[in-house]
Order: sequence, then C-alpha cells, then structure tokens
Amino acid sequence: MNNTIDAKGRCLCGAVEVKATAIEPKLGACHCSSCRTWGGGPYLSIDCKTSVSFTGSVNISVYPSSEWAERGFCSTCGSHLFYRLLQSGDHIMPAGLFNLDAELDFDHQVFIDQKPSYYCFSNETTTMTGAELFAQFSDS
Repeated sequence: MNNTIDAKGRCLCGAVEVKATAIEPKLGACHCSSCRTWGGGPYLSIDCKTSVSFTGSVNISVYPSSEWAERGFCSTCGSHLFYRLLQSGDHIMPAGLFNLDAELDFDHQVFIDQKPSYYCFSNETTTMTGAELFAQFSDS
C-alpha cells in the first residue's frame, strides 16, 4: 500500500516550479538553529524523498549548509525550495510550496532541545532532540 501523495508547487515569483511524486504526508518542524536562522522560525517541512523534479532550475541557487546537506532557494525571489540530504538525495521541502493543507498531518518535531521558549505548537507530536535524530540516522 502506497500512502504517499503527488503535488506540484512553486516559489513565490513562479520562476521555479516543482513536482514531487512521493511526498510523505507527515509534516514536521525543525527547531535547529540553522533552520531558524534560514527562515526566521521553525522549518515546517515534508519529506519528498528523491522523486522531485524542477522547472526553471536555472533559477535555483544551492548553499552547502553542512557536511551532510545543502539548501536550495530561488535566486529570483529567495523562496526556500529544499533541504537536500547529500548521501541519499532526499528533498525535505517547505510545506508552503504546495497546496496540501488537508492532506498533511503535523506529527513530529526535531531538535526540540534547540527550540526557543518564545513559541510552541499546541499539536501533540513525536519529539526528538538533535542527538536522538543523529542516532536514528547512524542506526540505519
């Protein structure tokens, strides 16, 4: 049984369009300092795996943000487009690029140990510290 969903999205100015064909319908929030610096708050994202294609890729700039990942954005309007894991090629993408309100379930938060005290979500979710998240990847 395949419980992934397909969707199309775009950046703010429309210079980059994206098609994702294997979106996990679970919304997550990352509270790490890098994500908060990148977007001014938690990174609300969905896992699109590697089944992602772009139109207008000439307008995509990529920043190597760590030893294991890079971040892409529209070089015209600055919209965040993805956080891509270098080893697997998985794209963790901003949920707001897609019109998927009813299809998504906010179910997890990572780097909860770095979340500042000035905001919180009322949803009941699974939470992981940064150390727990890295341990999960080292076990796979």
